Amino acid sequence: MIDLKKYENLWYRDDDQSILEIYDVETGTRTIVKEFDYLIEAPNWSSDGKFLVYNSNGRVFKLDLETKESSEIETDFVDDCNNDHVLSPDGKSIAVSHGTKEDKKSRIYTVPLIGGVPRLITPMAPSYLHGWSPDGKTLAYCAERNGEFDVYTIPVEGGVETRLTDAPGLNDGPEYDSIGEYIWFNSVRSGLMQAWRMKADGSEQTQMTFDPEWNTWFPHISPDRTKVCMLAYKKGDVQPGEHVPHKYIELRLMNADGSDLHTIASFFGGQGTINVNSWSPDSKKFAFVRYRIPGFAE
Repeated sequence: MIDLKKYENLWYRDDDQSILEIYDVETGTRTIVKEFDYLIEAPNWSSDGKFLVYNSNGRVFKLDLETKESSEIETDFVDDCNNDHVLSPDGKSIAVSHGTKEDKKSRIYTVPLIGGVPRLITPMAPSYLHGWSPDGKTLAYCAERNGEFDVYTIPVEGGVETRLTDAPGLNDGPEYDSIGEYIWFNSVRSGLMQAWRMKADGSEQTQMTFDPEWNTWFPHISPDRTKVCMLAYKKGDVQPGEHVPHKYIELRLMNADGSDLHTIASFFGGQGTINVNSWSPDSKKFAFVRYRIPGFAE
């Protein structure tokens, strides 16, 4: 008989099974890519369209979309990677967020996609990566500084970080559009979590979703800049600033101007489902993960 008491802790994920799927925005169909008997999270799609990247058990992996085989990206001492990772625009590198040994707080590193020795970019922590500018020069991330979570940018070689938001409460999930004009992010400043966008320099911060019943997380802009997919938690299921696992959530799609917001899928998921941009390079599909706990939830 299954012990349901352990699932009172939402973060108990030892029994999670993961189903990696692709959603086709033109046909509205969903395709299962691969099922895993363990936790995987946060797919990225490669710029050549040939593979997905995901994290699992502190490491990052490539999954070949033709063979469905996975291979580890060698990241040396960086072995506590979370679900905030992004591929470089030229496809040669990956930036990861890793809980460092000294305090277990997340810091951002870059490493060649073929594997190699990681380079520390953000000595200050915690820092959670979400975006890489299309010119390859800048990283965008969520960071806690002096008790406030805001959006920051930093040169890809490291250096002085720039704070772009200062609204009270959590500002998270920043990612660039494909020409570097806007950064999309989510913010709790209006009461519930909603999708926002701003110019890449932090100006013109504009609310893009206004749903009174849902907390909207991680708006991901398609490469052709026409569509945005996102995750939503039902109001009351979570606090606005929470993005926890083990909840029934919705995936939503809208036009980049904020019109035609609608639900495309509902399932058991949350944290790890779609934390980072997972659009295909042709803007026709995106990848996500849903979860199953045998005997408990699916």
